[in-house]
Amino acid sequence: MTNTDNHLGDRAGGTSRDRAAGTSPEGRGSAEGGTSRDRAAGAVAMDRIFDAVALRGPVCVGLDTAIEHLPPSLRSTHSSRAEAMFAYNEALIEATADYAACYKVQIAYYEELGLEGLRAYARTLEAIRRSGRVAIADIKRGDIADTASRYALAHFTGEFEADCVTLNPYMGLDSLEPWLEAADKFGKGLFALVRTSNPGMRDFEGLALQKGGHVYDEVAARVAGLASRGRGERGYGTLGAVVGCTERDEAAELRARLGGVFILIPGYGAQGGGAEDAALLLVNGNGGIVNASRSILKAWAKSGRPADSIGIVEAAEAARMATLEMRDAIAEAVRSQASPR
Repeated sequence: MTNTDNHLGDRAGGTSRDRAAGTSPEGRGSAEGGTSRDRAAGAVAMDRIFDAVALRGPVCVGLDTAIEHLPPSLRSTHSSRAEAMFAYNEALIEATADYAACYKVQIAYYEELGLEGLRAYARTLEAIRRSGRVAIADIKRGDIADTASRYALAHFTGEFEADCVTLNPYMGLDSLEPWLEAADKFGKGLFALVRTSNPGMRDFEGLALQKGGHVYDEVAARVAGLASRGRGERGYGTLGAVVGCTERDEAAELRARLGGVFILIPGYGAQGGGAEDAALLLVNGNGGIVNASRSILKAWAKSGRPADSIGIVEAAEAARMATLEMRDAIAEAVRSQASPR
C-alpha cells in the first residue's frame, strides 16, 4: 500500500470510498461533469475541461484577487478585505460563466489575509464548483512522499477541494507520484510547471543542455512520458503542463512535443502574451486553456469613468466583456493560423 493510499481516508463528510461512489456530502452535480460517481467512472478532469473549451472557448479566468483589483467603492462596503474579495469573485463568476471554460484561483492572494482569507478562498472554490465550472487551485506545490500525499488530500478533499492543481516538478518525478495516485483516485487533474511566463524563466528552465534543447524541453519530455496516465475519452491524461505564452520561440515545437498533454497557458494580457501567442499552444483551438487575471479583474479601470462611480454590477459587466473579447480574439487567431498562407 502506498503512502497516498494510507492517508486517502476520512475527510470532510465521508470516506474516500463514499466520495468515489458519489455518496458524500460533496457529491455535487455539474454542467459538464455530473456527480462524483460519474467522474470516478471515467469522466476525468481533463475531459471536463476539453468539453468546456469546445462549448465556450479556452478562456480560464484567473481569480488572483487582491483588494486593489476591486473598484474603490467595493473596498469600503464590506466588513473586511476578505469579504470584499469574495463578493467580487462571486459576482465575476456569475458574470463570466457563459464565456469561461474554467477558473484558476491563486492561493497566495488569500493566504496573505490569514484564516479569513483562506475562508474566502474555500468559498470561492465552492462558488466555482456550484456554477458547474472547473476550479483550478494554483498552489504550485512540490514535495515528496508522505508530505505530497498530505498536500493532495488538502486540495482534493475537504474545504479546499479543487478539480485541478498546479505543481512544481523540479524536485523530481517522485514529487508527482503521490499526486498522480490521488488524482486517479478522486478524478482530478494536475498541471506541472514546464515553461513559465515570468522573465526569470531563463535563469533555470531556459538553460541550455549539452545534448541540445533546454531544461524545459527535458521537463516537457518527462511530463509527456506520463501523458498516458489516466487518459480520458478526449485523449488527454491526468497530468497536464503549464506553458506560458510570453515566449513565442519554439512554441509550436513545444506544443508538438507535448502531444497528449493538456496545457494551462498563463501570461496572456498584463504579462504581455497575446492571442496569436496563445493560439500556437492550442490544438485546433482546444488542448489547452488560456489564463488571464488582471486584464479581467481590472477591466473596469478601462471604462473611462471615475473609479469611485463604478459599482459591482458595472465591474462585473466589464469583466464579462473582457472575457468575451479575449475568447473571440483567440478564436480569430486560431482561424488565422489554420488558414493557408
